[in-house]
Amino acid sequence: MAGLDRITSDPRNMNGQPCIRGMRLTVRRVLEALATYPDRAEFSAEFPELEEEDIRQALAYAAANLDDQVLELQQIQ
Repeated sequence: MAGLDRITSDPRNMNGQPCIRGMRLTVRRVLEALATYPDRAEFSAEFPELEEEDIRQALAYAAANLDDQVLELQQIQ
């Protein structure tokens, strides 16, 4: 994906799951940790190897891969 140069996928690392900068830290794990540690200071203490751009790109990657559909509703008369 364009603009997501920190998100890597290699079949030899974590079975090809999207990871942060080739580390054994998946995008999914980053998202789960963000939900677990709403205090960014606690999060940073637990994952000091992550940079703000890593977090931003993990969130952008997740958003880009969600299926967002707009459904037309029938109007009842």
